[in-house]
This record gives sequence, C-alpha cells and structure tokens, in this order.
Amino acid sequence: MPQTKQGCKPLARRICRLLALDTHGSEIAETAAILPLLFMILLGIFWFGQAYRMYGTATAATRAGAEAAVAPACTTCTATTPALNAQTAVQNALLAAHMSPNYLVAVSSWSVPPPALFACGTTTSAVSCDGTVTNMCIQENVSLSLSTKGGMGTCGTSVSLRYQYPYHFGIPLTNLDLGNLQLPGQAQLRLETQ
Repeated sequence: MPQTKQGCKPLARRICRLLALDTHGSEIAETAAILPLLFMILLGIFWFGQAYRMYGTATAATRAGAEAAVAPACTTCTATTPALNAQTAVQNALLAAHMSPNYLVAVSSWSVPPPALFACGTTTSAVSCDGTVTNMCIQENVSLSLSTKGGMGTCGTSVSLRYQYPYHFGIPLTNLDLGNLQLPGQAQLRLETQ
C-alpha cells in the first residue's frame, strides 16, 4: 500500500537525524587537517607562476634587445650604438611587464658566466661584454655558428641578462628556504642588412 505525504515527512526527518548523529564531527577535523595543506599548495602554485611569468618576460626582453641591436641603423636618428639600442629595448620590455630594471644582476656576479662567443670570422678571439651597458651582456659582431663546426658562419649579436627575482621564497612554519631566484634570459639574432 503506497505511503501518503504525511508518512514521507517523518521518514525524511529520521534519515537526516541519523546522518547528523553518525558523523560525530569527523568532517570538521578532516577539514581542519586538509585546509592548511591546500592553502600551501595554492600559495606555491601562485609564486611559481609568478616566477615563470618573470622568466618569460626576461626571455622576451632579451629577444627585443637582440632585435634592436641587429636592426639596421636609422640614418635620420640620433647617433646611438647597437648596444645602447638593445639596453633601451630590454628596459622598455621589463617596464611594460611591470618589472623594475633595477633588479638586473651585474654581470660580474652571475652564477653562470655569459656565453663565450668568438668574433666573426675567427675561432680564437673571444668577444667580451660591451662595457657601456650595465647589468647585461651584449656581444656584437659575434659568430653564432662556426663554419669549422658545420655551421654557416653566421654573424650576429647576443644579448644575455640575469633578473633577480625579488621574492624571498620560504614555506611558512618550516625551515625550508629557497632563497631568491636568478632568472636568465638570452637571445641571439643574426645581423640584418638593408
């Protein structure tokens, strides 16, 4: 015989009461144990995402600097060197991404030295960084592929930089400290002609 509407209400109340009495607060304890771990994971994803964004910006900035250095000189522009053009392009790219060029690391304190590239047409004389540019290594008229090693002997410009990530990454309530990160950026482009 089917139950009437009045018979369903007491049954639903009994089921809800049994479910409420059965938990004894275990969900609250489980939530209290999981929430800090979940929060640390989300915080880690955010900060590593920030570091990846800065790495991508540093790479794009060096690419813009290399493009500015190898572009043909403008005949009606003020006299500037390719190295200064590259420096200006790198700084503008960093500022566009809301990253301060003040955090560029001096070349002398790089953890990994700049690339040892040779002057065009030689395999013995290494080209040092341009001294007029601060906190980045710009090497002009360097051989990007040596013909003695199967390359085409292409000449170009290399732009390298290191960006000091200004966030001191430490995990709360632990002694784990990853310190500040040095994010590299490097680009090499062949010389363009008109």
